[in-house]
Amino acid sequence: MKKALIITYYWPPSGGSGVQRWLKFVKYMREFGWEPIVYTPSNSEMPVIDASLEKDIPKNIVVLKQPIWEPYSIYKMFIGQKKSQKINAAFLSENEKSKYSEKFSVWLRGNFFIPDARKFWVKPSVKYLSDYLKKNPVHIIVSSGPPHSMHLIAMQLKNKFNIPWIADFRDPWTNIDFYQDLMLRSFADKKHKRLELEVLKNADSVISVGKTMSEEFEKIIFDAKIKSENKNKFRVITNGFDSDDVSSEKIMLDKKFSIAHIGTMAKSRNPKAFWKVLGELIQENKTFENDLEIKLVGKIDISILKNIELFKLEKQLKKIDYLSHNEIVKVQQQSQILLLVLNNTHNAKSILTGKMFEYLSAQRPILCIGPKDGDAAQIIEETQSGVTINFEDEVALKKIILIYYDLFKKNQLQTANTHIEKYSRKNLTKNLCEMMDEVVSSKK
Repeated sequence: MKKALIITYYWPPSGGSGVQRWLKFVKYMREFGWEPIVYTPSNSEMPVIDASLEKDIPKNIVVLKQPIWEPYSIYKMFIGQKKSQKINAAFLSENEKSKYSEKFSVWLRGNFFIPDARKFWVKPSVKYLSDYLKKNPVHIIVSSGPPHSMHLIAMQLKNKFNIPWIADFRDPWTNIDFYQDLMLRSFADKKHKRLELEVLKNADSVISVGKTMSEEFEKIIFDAKIKSENKNKFRVITNGFDSDDVSSEKIMLDKKFSIAHIGTMAKSRNPKAFWKVLGELIQENKTFENDLEIKLVGKIDISILKNIELFKLEKQLKKIDYLSHNEIVKVQQQSQILLLVLNNTHNAKSILTGKMFEYLSAQRPILCIGPKDGDAAQIIEETQSGVTINFEDEVALKKIILIYYDLFKKNQLQTANTHIEKYSRKNLTKNLCEMMDEVVSSKK
């Protein structure tokens, strides 16, 4: 078997969305002729812990772990947070007001921890992996970001050993939705963009989770007037769903007209028009009021809870801070409707969340709130798995909710879900391994 060194910050027992992509690739790589070797921190700052994911780690694979120093202990002390408390991602705030100390910490992170707070792991990782690779050669290196410090480790190893390297992006770098919120000074913005360009230029291949993101990376290279020998350098391998995770048992649907959102809901992911429409419907229809249940699983920004309160939806709300992945899969299969809310930001068209593909596997109607010409909308239309409504289109939202509710009352609420098998983790891993074969062959 050919060997692949995979550099990833997120790995079980860490939970959350960041760990899923490469855990699932690693699970199936052996079936397509590749032996994965995983490199990950031994003491990372885990957003959540989910031991249930460990079942997907193949037996006897090599997992290299080295300690990482992160400035989070100082950050927590600075903002008055306990050591045991977890740091929220995506500028999510569960408090009424953000403290000045938190804003200052964001400014500090953006301007001095470039590309991210894991930058201090780059140098020791290059040293450790250099010693390892001298005794244990591999055919290819893969880095997964964010955090983009993982790419910097891989880039130095590629330059040192001339090993083919694939940079995998789960999210954008300088085009990520919160980039402007980092309050970057000119020098920091230039450094982020310089490092991003170096990674895109030096990687033998660049994978993105969506078409728009891939095109944006390709444009960065084009604008910099850098020519690549590899015409297929920029590829798309989406996230997906694992058929093994889908319960084979008969799942009983919720008796309530349940609308479930799984995952973090940051301020930029607050569907204000949606809450307003639901608020109107419960005022207009007592039966709808009694039937409706809003299930929010994950961290919720205070602004969203305020909107729910504003439109008098507290009685319908069922808020769950965290569930293991196994439990989440069941919730998705039980729910009448799965709510997918995209960030209402400049890069909304390119946002393609991992949970959307798990929604597909649940085979429940998806109500997506986001751009109708975005990557997510295209896949939902292609798979006939639901509908996409623009952020502020209250009329269309009300219409589709009433259509779904009518079908629910008739016990006919279902979805077609065609052509979803191409998004299975196994098929996506096959695509990845074929791509790695190509990269290695072309380098020879």
